Amino acid sequence: MENNNSDEKNTQCLLDAGDEGHKIHLLTIIGEVEGHEKLPSNNKSTNYESVLPTLASIEENGEVDGMLVLINTVGGDVESGLAIAEMIASLSKPTVSLVLGGSHSIGVPLAVSTDYSFIVPSATMMIHPVRINGLVIGVNQTYKMMERTQERIVQFVSDHSNITKKRMEKLMLDTSQLVKDVGTILCGQEAVKEGLINEVGGISEAIRKLHILIEEEREAKKEKEHKN
Repeated sequence: MENNNSDEKNTQCLLDAGDEGHKIHLLTIIGEVEGHEKLPSNNKSTNYESVLPTLASIEENGEVDGMLVLINTVGGDVESGLAIAEMIASLSKPTVSLVLGGSHSIGVPLAVSTDYSFIVPSATMMIHPVRINGLVIGVNQTYKMMERTQERIVQFVSDHSNITKKRMEKLMLDTSQLVKDVGTILCGQEAVKEGLINEVGGISEAIRKLHILIEEEREAKKEKEHKN
């Protein structure tokens, strides 16, 4: 195992000791996703400024065969979270995510951005409407902006999972689960049942699936080269 980054906020390493001979980049999304402002140093967080270049490097690195994403996040900045999710979704290499603990709020698009997703039985996913912190101008344009941002999230999730936009919106606006708030909390199997996550499983299942996807990708390239 080779350490590629000493930044405590975004622990990353290369998994290359398996019998399959595949090189897998491990990326963790932990704590709160930082936006354009730095969080206090005692906060566990994921710095999107370091994650985006890492993802670009993975795409260009011919030695990396695939990527495993471990997620345990409370959510965070919407724009930054969506930026990371879009980058992951656009990678040409096989990707698998594993939700541990929780993948709340903007963590939902992050969890579904990979080619295949897993969630451990005890993990949770919280789905709720977009919120804005700080000073807000109470005009119609503000609400329109929030509505459009929410539409972007719903569209991304429905495009990268098996949940429909209508069902996603219904879960967002549920008033029966959260005290003094709206939204839905889904535990492991419930997230799979709703179509957000592909399968309940742990690290062994996630790595095994990624090896399978890598081999399928290699076979597809061989067939394409043979035809040409």
